[in-house]
Formats: sequence, C-alpha cells, structure tokens
Amino acid sequence: MKRKERFSLFLNYFTQHFPEPQTELNYVDPYQLLVSVILSAQCTDKRVNIVTPPLFERFPDPQALALSTAEEVFTYIKSISYPNNKSKHLVGMARMLVENFGSEIPASVDELKKLPGVGRKTANVIASVIFNQPAMAVDTHVFRVSHRLGLVSSTAKTPLAVERELVKYVPRDLVHKAHHWLILHGRYICVARNPKCHECPLTSFCSYYERNVKINVLKSGLQPMVK
Repeated sequence: MKRKERFSLFLNYFTQHFPEPQTELNYVDPYQLLVSVILSAQCTDKRVNIVTPPLFERFPDPQALALSTAEEVFTYIKSISYPNNKSKHLVGMARMLVENFGSEIPASVDELKKLPGVGRKTANVIASVIFNQPAMAVDTHVFRVSHRLGLVSSTAKTPLAVERELVKYVPRDLVHKAHHWLILHGRYICVARNPKCHECPLTSFCSYYERNVKINVLKSGLQPMVK
C-alpha cells in the first residue's frame, strides 16, 4: 500500500470518528497550557493535571511566576519528573515572557523556542493547540505510531524528520488535529509494549499489523481481523 493511501485512510477514519480531538492537559489560558506542556516532558498528563491546580492558584499568571524562585516552584512540582530543571525553566520562561513579550505567549514556533524549557515539540504544541497553526509536535507517541502505521519512512529516525514527513501528507487544516489523533492512539491503543491490535480500528492499513500480527495469525490457521 502506498503511503498516500495510508494517510487517506488514517485521515478519513479520524475525521469521521474523532473530528474534534483535544489535549488531555487541563488549562484555561495559553499561559497555563505552556506551563503544563513544559511539565509534561517525560511525564504523564495525568500527573501534570494533579500538580497544576495548586501551582496555578499560587502563580495565576506570568507576572506572579516571574517574581518567584526555582526553589519555591520546586515545592509545587516535586512529584513531576526532573523537578529541579523544570523549576528553573518555569521561572526563566515567565521572566522572559514578562520582559520580552509583554507577558503574552508568542504565536510563532521560532519565538516560542527562545523561552527557557521550550524545545521544538513544546513550541509546536502551543502553536498548534492555541493558535491552530499547522505545527506537528512529535513526541514518543507520534514517533511510534507514525512509524508503525507506515505513515513515515524507516529512514525518518529523528522527531524533526518525522515531523517533516507527516506535514508533507497531512492537509494544513488538519495538522493540528492529526497531532492529537496520533498521540491519543498511541496512548490508549498503539502502546509501546504489547500494542492492542485486537482493539485497533486501523489494522486494515497498518504496516506493523501486516508485518508482525497478520502473518503470525495466518500461520496459526486462524482468520485475521478485518475492520
């Protein structure tokens, strides 16, 4: 199956069955989402959502966070992965927002990447979720699922390479949604260990299923799943 056909089937399925995907991080404004995405690096959204309510109560805006210290912020996020570095990043990010951006979250990926703690993935999330820009954030879920489905080539070995291949085939107006579709599919169905192929609605065009599951099923004499 050609890659263009895989993309067409992928997009058709999710636009029909999950037309308005949303991030699972809880936030009420761009500032809160930026803080949450920084905290979510190598950490679950569930854990971030537990930590952020008291954090946002204490620091409701960039100005309040900018006046704090990494030591104080640490006390609120110590159950998050890498709390020392993230505490420093959050305070540094808030101070730069106040001093350089008038406390407003910048819309461009390049401007966002200037903020402490904000790499390309985080910048793409903000540009996509807040500003509906055609920015494809590639985390471990997007990287894994796009390879398994056969949406990207085996030579795409870095997040940036995966990003470039995905945006080449996804219509601009769907890029911000496709990001969520890939993440959520990887979080709940196409998990890292023991992917739930028996529950997956995408097996008819999944490269991983074709190579690793269907062949073994046929060898066993059973009938492969058709969805």
